[in-house]
Amino acid sequence: MMEDGRIEQGLSQEQQLRDDGSDVVFKIALWGMYLVAALMYFATTRISAPFGRHTRRGWGPSMSAREAWIVMESPALFVTALVYHHGQHHLDVVPHVLLRLFQLHYIHRCLVYPFRIRNDGKVMPILVCSVGFLFNVHNAYLQASWISHYGDYAASWLTSPQFMLGVLLFLLGFGVNIWADSVLLNLRTDGLDKSYKIPRGVLYEYVTCPNYLGEIVEWLGWGVMTNSWAGFAFFLCTLANLAPRAAAHHQWYLKKFSDYPPSRKALIPFVY
Repeated sequence: MMEDGRIEQGLSQEQQLRDDGSDVVFKIALWGMYLVAALMYFATTRISAPFGRHTRRGWGPSMSAREAWIVMESPALFVTALVYHHGQHHLDVVPHVLLRLFQLHYIHRCLVYPFRIRNDGKVMPILVCSVGFLFNVHNAYLQASWISHYGDYAASWLTSPQFMLGVLLFLLGFGVNIWADSVLLNLRTDGLDKSYKIPRGVLYEYVTCPNYLGEIVEWLGWGVMTNSWAGFAFFLCTLANLAPRAAAHHQWYLKKFSDYPPSRKALIPFVY
């Protein structure tokens, strides 16, 4: 049990939800996210989303890749903020820390990363952007509702081994994700160079997609530090989306480059 009579943290806390209307919406959103993870895995193992190196025709009208990233990821900032401030615990210390960590990722993903990519001629189908936008609305509502309203964290949670492990994983994954993206961006030193090259160095010697590995570890850390069904659902969605895409990237490199290192795995060193 937590101090001050607070209920025990963790997956069992979902059972404490009240049965009013808002709780019904939250429960539907929560278990719906697990369904989304299953559907996402089913789809991504069969179809590679048509953007980036997998861009192809037949997916309807497109928009600038830079604008698409901004639009697609924006709900994770504005929906999260709106929902969070309606929670009964929104003034508590732990929810504030969790909110800032969540926003750390999406400030980068929505407001920094899109302006780092080379946007000349790069597009994303509006359909793909719209699906991503709706997913982020769903997830922003779910995560913000949990940390500010349904989760009930005593201040001592910030010094617990589980929280510190979660933060370590989150920050490690975040750092790996940014570093790996930077390696890819710096492969094209000439602004006119649009060719693909083989990335090398550190984690790139072991896996094709350390950027995806970093993001998966990051959201695993989120699930650990929030100790919730909501956080774990997001981790599963991230895994269901990025693991098959990493495999698709890996096969793309093997076909494009005859000298691609055969010892590299797609996502997890020595394993997958």
